[in-house]
Amino acid sequence: MNAGLVGGDFRRAIPASAREWRWALPDGHEIRRISLEPPPGTATRGSILFMPGRADFYEKYLETLVEWANAGWHVSAADWRGQGASGRMTANPLVGHIEDFSIWIADLGALWSDWVRTAPGPHVLAGHSMGGHLVLRAVAEGAANPDAVVLSAPMLGFITPIPQFVQHIYGKLMCRIGNPERMAWKVSEKPGAPRNGRMLLLTHDADRYADELWWRAARPELELGPASWRWVERAAASIETLRAPGVLEAVMAPVLVLAAKRDALVSWPAIEQASERLPRGELVAWGPEARHELLREADPVRRQVMAAISSFLDRAVPAKMG
Repeated sequence: MNAGLVGGDFRRAIPASAREWRWALPDGHEIRRISLEPPPGTATRGSILFMPGRADFYEKYLETLVEWANAGWHVSAADWRGQGASGRMTANPLVGHIEDFSIWIADLGALWSDWVRTAPGPHVLAGHSMGGHLVLRAVAEGAANPDAVVLSAPMLGFITPIPQFVQHIYGKLMCRIGNPERMAWKVSEKPGAPRNGRMLLLTHDADRYADELWWRAARPELELGPASWRWVERAAASIETLRAPGVLEAVMAPVLVLAAKRDALVSWPAIEQASERLPRGELVAWGPEARHELLREADPVRRQVMAAISSFLDRAVPAKMG
């Protein structure tokens, strides 16, 4: 394995060969990036840029990033503006906030342009949950033009008692009756979910879940809590943007969509419907054996997830012979 690390060891250590740095967006806001190169002597497959989900940070996905690097990919990841170690957008550092998702789309476009200048092709853009939503929207709007796309449990709809057709209106109302930067819920990843039930929303693997807690303790600046009401309102608006006729139908890149049918955070029906609209979309789904964080699931599921990604990339962007 990269840097001589195996198993849980490399899930809780930045590989010695990796590079972490801060990079200024066009408006001067700095975000944190990481890159990993294939081991010496490994045939280059291309490059993957991975974008994590809401309240995420790239340390959670080191296992996946290292595995891709070991397979010959030049791998990069970044924390979104306002989360991970890429600063905060409100006075309360625990609130996940953004004034509009278009800010993140512009950030990703700038990051993409900088990344492709030096990353060898083919170029793959991957994202999890909110990151998957933003990746898909960025491609649909032309902010990024990858050769292939991988989406893990993309946030294309919410699991909530509030009907889809009033979610945006409800978010607007909540922003009007109070500070839009206030937390939309108190704890965990989902309104009404108890703190001690958080793992049940994310993964069946207690050790991988503990990796996240370990990193939050080791690097306290990564800690982030619930989203703001503005985030909720803007997320609903952004989801509506992707639902508009012709938007997903215009995505010409091959897209692999990975999903858990029993996902308690993002809507499986919304993912299924979106996948059917993608001209070159492929959908791979799991049942009750999988929760939201497919890349951090227990080994039986995670092995299948990684194999599905590898198979898709072999077909979508096959390795050059010789």
